Amino acid sequence: MIKLLERFGLAAPLKERTRKGMPVWGTCMGMIVAARDVADLSQPTLDLIDITVRRNSFGRQIASAEVDLPIPVLGPQPFPAVFIRAPWIERAGPGVEILASRDGHGVFVRQGNVIGSSFHPELTQDDRLHAYFVALAASQKAAKSA
Repeated sequence: MIKLLERFGLAAPLKERTRKGMPVWGTCMGMIVAARDVADLSQPTLDLIDITVRRNSFGRQIASAEVDLPIPVLGPQPFPAVFIRAPWIERAGPGVEILASRDGHGVFVRQGNVIGSSFHPELTQDDRLHAYFVALAASQKAAKSA
């Protein structure tokens, strides 16, 4: 992913716009790309969120699962989180909020205008996570206008 972003001249503008407040959501591999570090690999990233992730932490493809995941910022109803060769968060910097965890590891995080999820909310009928991101984007826009 990083190679493609670099090849097509998208990495630098994406970093610049994100640092200026553009909301970004990295899902699964996108969270890995957005992370500061990837555990045990010298893999380049965009360094958009102060986390260290570990790839394929919940197992190989055969270990994929849908888990009822409590995410308090979305309300009391658990979210049907679909994990497919998902990463987990091994380290979160001081400005990072862990919004949901599974097996003792962060799987949904936020740092300012950047969120990351280990799971695939686009594979469910539940739109609460998408609504959360839209609200984040709206609040960023309102803050810039003020």
